Amino acid sequence: MESNIKFIDGGVVAPQGFLAAGIHCGLRKNKDKKDLAMIFSKNGRECAAAAVYTTNKVFGAPITVTRDHLKNGKAKAVVCNSGIANTCNPDGIEKADAMCKLTADVLGIDENDVIVASTGVIGAVLPIEPIKNALPALKDALSDTKQAGEDTAVAIMTTDTRKKEYAIEFELDGKPARIGLIAKGSGMIEPNMATMLCFVTTDVDICSDILQLALYEVIQDTFNMVSVDGDTSTNDMVSIMASGLCGNKKVTEKDGDYTKFKNALYIICEKVSRAIAFDGEGATKLLECRVLNANSRQDARKLARSVIKSSLVKTMMFGADANGGRILCSLGYSGVDFDPKKIDVIFKSSAGEIQLYKNGDSIEFDEVKAKEILSQEIIEIIIDMKTGKEFATAWGCDLSYEYVRINGDYRS
Repeated sequence: MESNIKFIDGGVVAPQGFLAAGIHCGLRKNKDKKDLAMIFSKNGRECAAAAVYTTNKVFGAPITVTRDHLKNGKAKAVVCNSGIANTCNPDGIEKADAMCKLTADVLGIDENDVIVASTGVIGAVLPIEPIKNALPALKDALSDTKQAGEDTAVAIMTTDTRKKEYAIEFELDGKPARIGLIAKGSGMIEPNMATMLCFVTTDVDICSDILQLALYEVIQDTFNMVSVDGDTSTNDMVSIMASGLCGNKKVTEKDGDYTKFKNALYIICEKVSRAIAFDGEGATKLLECRVLNANSRQDARKLARSVIKSSLVKTMMFGADANGGRILCSLGYSGVDFDPKKIDVIFKSSAGEIQLYKNGDSIEFDEVKAKEILSQEIIEIIIDMKTGKEFATAWGCDLSYEYVRINGDYRS
């Protein structure tokens, strides 16, 4: 972390110029579960906006609509429901358009300035009446208080067990600048945009094409390096709105201020990426795979992802069984060309570290110590390829009996 970046409270309302709210509208059976969220630029101020979406060829209607709305790189509001994904339905586009129109009418803005998202069960029909009836109350609840930020973070959750809400403050052009975000993601998580929703706000003054570039570049080493279960979702989206109120000289090119902004965006996105992996459905452990000294950054990413998404590696970690051959196996089918006789493999946690392989061959190790290391909540898998200077990190979790239980009756 850079010395001038610090984490603060507030989530999406920490940056200047944003209001947010989350309420229960009736899409979820549990009346205590908030299921409708909104983020709004104060006074309908136009924001530079950008987004990155799922790579799944089957994608939700909200993505189609949001892509169209963000063609001009501008937005003023986000509306998101949880419980129903609005995907694979004959009236999906109609419902997504309706959510935008209804939101715009309530806020007094153009419907094309609304980012829309949905998450939940695929194939279930999204009833629009509960949303329509709740939007006036959602607007009235809009606030920049800490509680409003928390309510918004909770309202987009599905099987998540922890809210994912962060904000940071850093210096840009001599001015205090902020980035805030909320995210949801627990299951159906696989690299290629991971599988999640994430809404980011910032008060940095930056043009939309440069904002899009920064978001895209950061995602390659954060959200795209997360895997819980190998399933790429239909509704993935990361969007960002920039109010421009921090007072910095507008960022219009890849200069020093761009690098500072991108680094800050990376730090907060890395934080939430780890949180998503740690909150994987049924997970008991966070796995962090660090590939060192690879020939290229692309190779390092592929190798780290291959390890993290391996079901055998994940079950090994659940059972705290130091079967390190599974690491080498997953590297071998990654599609990367390397020399197996150069690889070192180390497991590390708060209980210490232990080496299992040196130059591609197994070495003797203390089984009791290895069990203790793999029994901790956070485990590092360190792989030294010894062929170059590039590196990458991927995040995942173990695969437990609870994952099967959760997904065996997901709709109920």
